[in-house]
Amino acid sequence: MCNNKLQNMLFNIATTRSRLILKKYLQVQWKREICKTSMLYSEGNLQNIESETGKRIPRRILKRIEARGLTEDDVIQGSHQPVNKGTGILMGSSDNLKVLVDDMVKEGVTGTHNESEFPSDKIDYTEIKKTRDQTITAFRPKTNPLDTSLILFPGQGSQFVGMGKKLLAYNGVKDLFEMASDVLEYDLLDICLNGPKSQLDKTVVCQPAVFVTSMAAVEKLHELHPQVMKNCTGTAGFSVGEYSSLVFSGMLTFRDAVRVVKVRAEAMQRASEIIPSGMMTVFVGHNSKLNFAMLAAREYCSQKLHIREPVCCIANYLYSDCKVIAGNEEALQFIEDNKQDFNIKRTKRLPVSGAFHTQLMESACEPVVRALKNVEIKKPLFRVHSNVTTKRYHTDSEVVKLLRQQIIKPVKWEQILHTLYSRPQGEHFPNTYEVGPGKQMGTLLKIVNSKAHQSYTNIDV
Repeated sequence: MCNNKLQNMLFNIATTRSRLILKKYLQVQWKREICKTSMLYSEGNLQNIESETGKRIPRRILKRIEARGLTEDDVIQGSHQPVNKGTGILMGSSDNLKVLVDDMVKEGVTGTHNESEFPSDKIDYTEIKKTRDQTITAFRPKTNPLDTSLILFPGQGSQFVGMGKKLLAYNGVKDLFEMASDVLEYDLLDICLNGPKSQLDKTVVCQPAVFVTSMAAVEKLHELHPQVMKNCTGTAGFSVGEYSSLVFSGMLTFRDAVRVVKVRAEAMQRASEIIPSGMMTVFVGHNSKLNFAMLAAREYCSQKLHIREPVCCIANYLYSDCKVIAGNEEALQFIEDNKQDFNIKRTKRLPVSGAFHTQLMESACEPVVRALKNVEIKKPLFRVHSNVTTKRYHTDSEVVKLLRQQIIKPVKWEQILHTLYSRPQGEHFPNTYEVGPGKQMGTLLKIVNSKAHQSYTNIDV
C-alpha cells in the first residue's frame, strides 16, 4: 500500500483516536495561552493580543476577568477602567492589567477552583500511580534475600525436540511421563524426545509437553538444590507455565493439572481453527505508535475487509521495547506491511496456530472452567503470581476465575518481574531458577533486571 493511500485511510479512521486525545490537547492548550497572554501584556501589546494569538482569551482566564468586573473586549481594548473591589486598583492601565494577568497566571498554577475546567482536573493522580506500582503487592521476607529463591516456569513456544532427555536419569521423571501419557492417551515422552517437530508444535500436544517437562525438571531441581523448597518465597509461570506453578506450590495435584491442561489445549486448538489468526512479536521504540497501529488495523479489517468485530491487541507484555500482539490474520498482516508508518522497528511472526490471550479464544473458556471445578484446589505452600493481575492467588474461586481470564487476557510478564524483583538500590536479590525447557524466562529477566539475573540458574532439560 502506498504512503498516500495509507495516509488517506488513516485520516478517515483516526476519528476515534482524535476524540480520545482531544481533551488532553485542550488541557495543554489553555496553559500555553496563559503564557502567551502574560507575555503580550508584559510587552505592552494590549491592542494586538487577538492578532498575535489568533484566538480570544482562554475561557479559564475569562472567568477570572469577569469575576473582577471586566469583559473580554475591555481587557483586549483597554477601554474600561473599573476598580477592583477587593484591592481598589484601577484596572484599565497597562501596568495594572499586567498585574491582573500575572495574578491569574499564578492562580492557574497554584490556585484551587470550585469548578474544574476539565473532569480530569478532579482526578487524584497520586492514587492512580500507587495502583500502578506492582511492587506494592510484592512480598519481601525479613531474611537475607540470598537465602531465598524464586521459581519461574516457561510456557508454549519453549518446546524443542529432545527435551526431557537430560531428566530421565532422575528419580520419578519416567513415572510422571507415564502418568501423563495415561491421561493424554498417547506417548508424550516419545514425542518430546523424537518429535516430529510439526507434531510437537501443535497446541494440543505442545501445552501438555511443556507442562510435564517442567514438572519433570522439578525432580532434577530437588536433587541438585534440595534447599529450594524450604526457602522458596514465590513462583510464577508464563501462560501454561502457570499450571506448573500451581502444582509446584501444592494448589493442584499433578494428575489433576494434566487433565485441565489437556482440556485447555484441546479447547484452544478448536478456537484457533474457527478464525484465521496468529501472534506476532513487535519491537518498538519511544516514538512508536503501537496502539494507533492496532486501532488502524482493526478499522482496516472492519471498514475495508468487512470483518465483523476484528481483534488486534497486546497478548504478552515481555519488556518495555517488546510486546507480542495477536488477532485476526489480516490485522497482523496490515501492521507487518505498514510498520514503518507507525515507527515500529521490527516484527516477527510466532509459530502458533491462533491468537492466544485474546477474545478470539472466548470459546475455550467454558471447558476449562468446567474442568477446574472438578478438581480440588488447596492452599499454596508459597505465593503464586497470576498472569492476569500479577498478584498472588488467595482462594480456590479466584484460581478458577483468573485461569479463565488468562485465556482471553494478556500475560503481564514484565509486570510480574517488576513485582518480584524491584528493590531499593544496593539490596540483594533472591536466587532464581528457571525450571523447564529453554532459557526464555532468564533472557527476559536479564533485560528487565540485569542485577537480578546475576543470581539466575537454568535447570537444563
